[in-house]
Amino acid sequence: MASDHKYYIVNKPYKMLSQFIKPVEGNKLLADLDFDFPEGTHAIGRLDSESEGLLILTTNKRVTKLLYGSKEPHRRTYLVKVQGLVSEKTLESLRTGVPIRIRGGGHLWTTTPCEVDLYEAPENLPEIPERLYHNAGSSWLKITLTEGKYRQVRKMVMAVNHRCKRLIRVSIDDLELGDLASGQVKELDEVEFFKLLSIRQT
Repeated sequence: MASDHKYYIVNKPYKMLSQFIKPVEGNKLLADLDFDFPEGTHAIGRLDSESEGLLILTTNKRVTKLLYGSKEPHRRTYLVKVQGLVSEKTLESLRTGVPIRIRGGGHLWTTTPCEVDLYEAPENLPEIPERLYHNAGSSWLKITLTEGKYRQVRKMVMAVNHRCKRLIRVSIDDLELGDLASGQVKELDEVEFFKLLSIRQT
């Protein structure tokens, strides 16, 4: 029997909240996207307002538990622009784990090992306000991890003395942003959606 649930990916723009209601001054909402979402659509695995990229939306309330409540780790990949030039020693520190402060507590958490590499600056990105110190330069990183503490990627690069200037999520497992433009929405078939995220419906 076919499901009536809907599944979407969105390329979330900068300064947009991952929600449909309760606006915050200076931020747009998912309701501002040029797309007629069905009632009950909600975001899975939110991005903060300054982050961009892949955001999952669905009418299926079970997806959050299936994706983030399982013991099976799910890979998330981000492209990250940081202030300054990143050394190989710093890359290795990020790969092996750095201490960060997690939300709701003052104690330090050491991040689990992850994949971090230098990356070529992506092309055709929409412009956003950026403050770069003169002559400091910048670097792009590709970071893939399986845990998702509050603002973890931003805290990780700050822990190695590099301020995050831009953060774009490009994939979750095999579900990829691809060439979806900023602000665009793509609907996915249910079978394809679960396959790309390596989760089971039962």
